[in-house]
Amino acid sequence: MKARAKLIEGMAFMGEAGSGHALVMDGSPEYGGRNLGFRPMELILLGVAGCTAFDVVNILRKGREDVADCIVEVAGERAGEDPKVFTKVHLVYRVKGKNLSPAKVERAIKLSKEKYCSASIMVAKTAEMTFEYHIEE
Repeated sequence: MKARAKLIEGMAFMGEAGSGHALVMDGSPEYGGRNLGFRPMELILLGVAGCTAFDVVNILRKGREDVADCIVEVAGERAGEDPKVFTKVHLVYRVKGKNLSPAKVERAIKLSKEKYCSASIMVAKTAEMTFEYHIEE
């Protein structure tokens, strides 16, 4: 897996992944940026949300659960001093489907957290990871 970040202007960078996808990252005005794109630390939270959402839906569907939608909201708190790593991360899973088993949803989330989601397992090296889930019909 490879990626690169190339300076565009000011403090804006074009991030390009080996898969061929690209996005803009930028800093806040206080650091010379112009708010043209994601902050790199926001992308880490998005990576955690996307990685665990993928796992949870995949596990539930393999278990023949009828998942119609899955939204993962994530909030992170960072250390006050450099390096400003995440110290707390809270995930809220909103899983929608027909007759979903709460036990299976919780099991899928725990399997993602403890075994499959590389992104959240890496972040958990510095952050306390907590979660809650809500099931909607």
